[in-house]
Amino acid sequence: MITDLLVLIWVVFGVQIAWFGMSAANVGVGSNRTVVAVSYTLISVSIILSWMLMLGIFGTRGYRVLGTGPQEYRQVADATVRLFGLVAIVAFLLKIDFARGYILIAFPLGLAVLVFSRWIWRIWLGAKRADGQYCSRVLLVGSRVSTAHLAGELARNPAAGYLVVGACVPNSVGTDPLPGLDIPVFGDVDNVQEAMTAVGADTVVVASSGELSPQQMRELSWRLEPGRQHLVVAPSLTDIGGPRIHTRPVAGLPLIHVEVPRYEGRRQFAKRAFDLVGSALFILVLSPVLAAIAIAVKLTTPGPILFQQERVGINGDKFRMIKFRSMVTGAENQLAALHGMDRNAGNSVMFKMRNDPRITPLGGFLRRFSLDELPQLFNVFAGTMSLVGPRPSLSTEVDEYETYVHRRFLVKPGITGLWQVSGRSNLSWADSVRLDLFYVENWSITGDISILWRTTRAVLARDGAY
Repeated sequence: MITDLLVLIWVVFGVQIAWFGMSAANVGVGSNRTVVAVSYTLISVSIILSWMLMLGIFGTRGYRVLGTGPQEYRQVADATVRLFGLVAIVAFLLKIDFARGYILIAFPLGLAVLVFSRWIWRIWLGAKRADGQYCSRVLLVGSRVSTAHLAGELARNPAAGYLVVGACVPNSVGTDPLPGLDIPVFGDVDNVQEAMTAVGADTVVVASSGELSPQQMRELSWRLEPGRQHLVVAPSLTDIGGPRIHTRPVAGLPLIHVEVPRYEGRRQFAKRAFDLVGSALFILVLSPVLAAIAIAVKLTTPGPILFQQERVGINGDKFRMIKFRSMVTGAENQLAALHGMDRNAGNSVMFKMRNDPRITPLGGFLRRFSLDELPQLFNVFAGTMSLVGPRPSLSTEVDEYETYVHRRFLVKPGITGLWQVSGRSNLSWADSVRLDLFYVENWSITGDISILWRTTRAVLARDGAY
């Protein structure tokens, strides 16, 4: 709250000073006959207080939205846009003759700086939660299989703030910890209160309600202390994005509607427009960099500047993907000899090698910062790739795919994607598939923008780039 206030004071008064200078400025309020002069300083204070109020009303600081996911940013933007509309309506009704530049600069700039400050706090909070601080202490209730699966998924994303500290498994025998996890088991659902006290839990997450009757679920909720202990029900749905989920209470039943992903119509048009405009802008801005890299590749090693390779794209169609050449000429012919070597990287399907002898000195630098992939912007502009999407697959890799993995071909492959910003070549094959399929099932323009932003951090970190 303090950071939000400081940001708004800095932005609103900064715009006022930049627009009007240090001298006092007034705005006319009312009709031509009865015009009242009101100081812009009073207007700025009113906007700041109203902005803070809107951020509070829209729940932008609620603990359920902090730390992970786009909901926090979406609510900040929603509160800001609504306030802007409110100011416009008030200005029209009261005939307030605002300086348009003052309003049109303050709101977009304020939103941008607010989101940036929230992002900085999110990084701090994520680091703290990774150490087990500022988390809900969770007691899982369900079968051994469901609780073990849910515990693994929550541990995979510590920024969400759910720290699993114990489990109650109906019909359990003994107190053996969950398989593969050092989490104690406390017995049946009747032991929930004792288990919560023992591990200091404040949240009960029911991992599989099929193990509990409706009466047991009601009694479980009744036993929790209001305001201090919380109940969460986790359905057997995984890798489903928030925008696809809609909850509708019917006759006391919390029905969860899950939208089937669609890849047509206005969503497809919006993604293509985003790719077309984005790739054109990137090509225009990065053209000096592209030219410099092309000259460097030509001068340092013999061979072509670009490396072209057949990849599998949307609907399984083949296309030629282009990159700056980062390996010696004829590197493809040496691949078979390297398969038997100890790679210490990649996985069973994707070939990666931490110290690949085929990479040139300049190529190592280009790969470290993903500069070799910049020519793929022309693939995006031509329509065979997208700025964000699953990793473009080789035909030899596709031959090893299980049937469900082919869902990644429902969208165009991307220059960057979820797997690139989540570990790149350090990921196992199962994790790479899981992230690609999550993207395919839940993609949105907002998600694409978030991934592009995270790509910058992933590239600078250089982890998993080889």
